Amino acid sequence: MNLITKKSRLRGTISIPGSKSHTIRAVAISSLAEGNSLIRSPLISSDTLSAVGCYRALGAKIDTSDKNLWKVTGNGGNIAAPEEIIDVGNSGTTLRLAMGSASLVWPGKSVTFTGDEQTRTRLIGPLMEALNNLGARCVSLNNDCKPPVKITGKIAGGKTPIAAFTSQFLSSLLLCTPLALQDSEITVNLLNEPGYVQMTLDWMDKQKIEYENHQMKKFFIRGRQKYRAFDSAIAADFSSATFFLCAAALMGDKVTLLGLDFSDSQPDKAVVNYLKAMGADITVESDSVTIKASDLTGTEIDMNATPDAMPALAVTAAFAKGQTRLVNVPQARAKETDRIACMAKELKKMNVDVEELPDGLIINGGRPVPARMRGWGDHRIVMALSLAGLAMDGQCVIDTAEAMNVTFPDFVELMKNLGANIELNK
Repeated sequence: MNLITKKSRLRGTISIPGSKSHTIRAVAISSLAEGNSLIRSPLISSDTLSAVGCYRALGAKIDTSDKNLWKVTGNGGNIAAPEEIIDVGNSGTTLRLAMGSASLVWPGKSVTFTGDEQTRTRLIGPLMEALNNLGARCVSLNNDCKPPVKITGKIAGGKTPIAAFTSQFLSSLLLCTPLALQDSEITVNLLNEPGYVQMTLDWMDKQKIEYENHQMKKFFIRGRQKYRAFDSAIAADFSSATFFLCAAALMGDKVTLLGLDFSDSQPDKAVVNYLKAMGADITVESDSVTIKASDLTGTEIDMNATPDAMPALAVTAAFAKGQTRLVNVPQARAKETDRIACMAKELKKMNVDVEELPDGLIINGGRPVPARMRGWGDHRIVMALSLAGLAMDGQCVIDTAEAMNVTFPDFVELMKNLGANIELNK
């Protein structure tokens, strides 16, 4: 499927859909809880539905018949051991969090996970080692520290280090160790994207889980705890809002985004500050964010906390005056794709002066030209490249546009609501 974009001016007001990261955490915790939980305004996407399917296989009952209200009957931490392999599709978040959940299965019982082609390339070795240290037995079936992975229970607790190249490793351990038989101590030797760990801790706080956090360097988690049923609404997704923030900064007459809560711990809210540093005209109010196009100037942005925003910021930088450096984000090479390499290749097709760094990109802004581009089957790359087509004369075509369904199936519709000249061509 191709995404076709042409020069546009954006104006209007839209509501941002729910957070993928919060929705998957809500599914995981409600599935491990005792009793009946309600998840209000969840994100409906391929990734979140992968989480639903995964936790159903682990023994939870999840009713998604009402798209605005999911009902979950948890398994109380009594993990089922399904005979079939659990396929998490493209959802790396589901894979990593569910690996921790699966380690709670009864001793001697096993759970096996796989995923799509992209997911089967994703690193899980450090998480496997940590779960093994806590008493589980994790085996990469291809002996490459990647899925498919078989996990045999049960973690007991204890001590483990973790090098969290992705924050999902640490979040997985934090969510499963409260249900272990013994207390656990986690020493964090490396942590990228700490804001996503804070999102996990916020959920644990709401659940009144007892733990000690020593500046995210070491955690002590008491064992034999329980998750409780809850009734909670999912906050709007700053990661999805990133594309509209960047688009409006480039071509917005006046665009207002509703539903964004800056008190929420989602790290991608920092994109507002990144754009302000580039000279964007942004006004933040209690219940809305309004953006107007302005002349942007390059700057240096440390993107370690916000790797998902890197593709959209790279496109934005291509239209800014001067040089932009997007740095300290090595984990962007280990997402659905190597986003650093992929974005460099696609920007060069638009005649953008770009240099690849081991941990980022140097982009010299100018006058990008239309091109036919590859989306790499990566939802965030597809949506980021669409912004370029909306900002210049001519037509851009991006392939593998179906990847948007992973996190943002309503992207094209919402862009059209703002006046974007954007079409899907099957």
